[in-house]
Amino acid sequence: MPLPSDSELCYLSVTEAKQLFRTRQLSPVELLQAQLARIERLEPGINAFSAKRSELALAQARAAEHTYFHDPEAARALEGIPTVIKNEHSLIGLHTTQGSWLCGQEPDRTNAPIVQRLLDAGAVIHGQTNVPEFYLAGFTRSLRHGVTRNPWNKDITCGGSSGGSAAALAAGMSTLATASDIGGSIRIPSSYCGVVGLKPSYGRVPEEVFSYAINTCNHNGTMARTVADCAQMFNVINGPHSADPTTVKPKLVLPQTFAAVHGLKIAVSYDLGYFKIHPDVMRNTQLVVAALRDLGVQVDEIDMDWDQKVSDTFTHYLGFLLGSSLAASIDEQREQVNDYVRNFADASIRITPKQFLATTKVIGDMHTRMQTLFERYDAVICPTLASTDTPAAGVRDSHDNLLTNALTYPFNLLSRYPILATPSGLASNGVPTGIQIIGPTFDETMVMRIGAALENVLGLKYPAL
Repeated sequence: MPLPSDSELCYLSVTEAKQLFRTRQLSPVELLQAQLARIERLEPGINAFSAKRSELALAQARAAEHTYFHDPEAARALEGIPTVIKNEHSLIGLHTTQGSWLCGQEPDRTNAPIVQRLLDAGAVIHGQTNVPEFYLAGFTRSLRHGVTRNPWNKDITCGGSSGGSAAALAAGMSTLATASDIGGSIRIPSSYCGVVGLKPSYGRVPEEVFSYAINTCNHNGTMARTVADCAQMFNVINGPHSADPTTVKPKLVLPQTFAAVHGLKIAVSYDLGYFKIHPDVMRNTQLVVAALRDLGVQVDEIDMDWDQKVSDTFTHYLGFLLGSSLAASIDEQREQVNDYVRNFADASIRITPKQFLATTKVIGDMHTRMQTLFERYDAVICPTLASTDTPAAGVRDSHDNLLTNALTYPFNLLSRYPILATPSGLASNGVPTGIQIIGPTFDETMVMRIGAALENVLGLKYPAL
């Protein structure tokens, strides 16, 4: 393949980069240096990073360069690929602050399982990306690290909580990024920034913190600019791990290429029954449906029959599990945390055990609806966000913003369904829109298959920054 220009270099896929490495047209050091130079130029206006790791990353890149030049057959799955990690996934020597002044006083002493797997696969980790405080927002703002902005339109949020990861990818400042999702934190920023994000089935990817591991809403996952890159990263980080007893056996290995989608049957819900969808989002979702039909897919519009009870159920379920411990942890330090953290803590402690127990009935009904759908369909699609207009600094009530704008959290209650978030086009404000592809339980292959087909016909050209 011809050698890309400097700006194109920063947007190489994993496959493209590895091909250039193997043919010695490009070295891992040169790729990393191009992205580090881009960070130096763009970072003040975007603020994607809470920490940088340039010197150590350059040492990793030089080791990868040596491997490709002297023993290319020994190159590992992600040898020399620039990667950033969310400020949640610990890496020895960095400070996992969770976006808060209350955390991260001491450097990390262990590597999170997914971070260790990335290092073992040869990934070059060069930075840690910004998050909202305690991951409690669909935007990325914190007192400790400031506001992270959308590379497509800096007045608009990059999403959250994996906002820094998505912004870094969209701006060409990394090739891969880690992410996590407890209410939409992979899919929301993927949509806002026009990247690809996989929320795997619960238990696919290990967690290092036990309280997160047993919270079935929680999922570690992948972010990249292409479906194939997400698949390659997923193949590295998924699989059972001794630190997490909930991880699923055996490890899943996704194929390098996916079968055609001709003949599949897909259900589409434009609003999940109760969201108010912006015309831009509706138009672009309809374009996705048209593209699928052109590819030979049967797409049927359905009524999900869900309503406000789903929103209340998510609030009562997650709030009851997190609220009391959060309220206690900030009790004497309330002025040191963000407004949205205080608001969530105050609301959560009012949730009663009766309300929490009542969530099981609604979740059960939701599962029944999904299982009925998968008796007839291979996948379900819907928008990721109702609109793309949340300001960069977000709002005071982050939870209400999530409940009214993100069509993501219902599928954290239904955590065994894998979901791929992919771009669907651009809104009138220049910000990407996105769709979610929901697959049968534990069938990541299906969502990647559909995402790969759509990517070939709907791929976005990234912003010229």
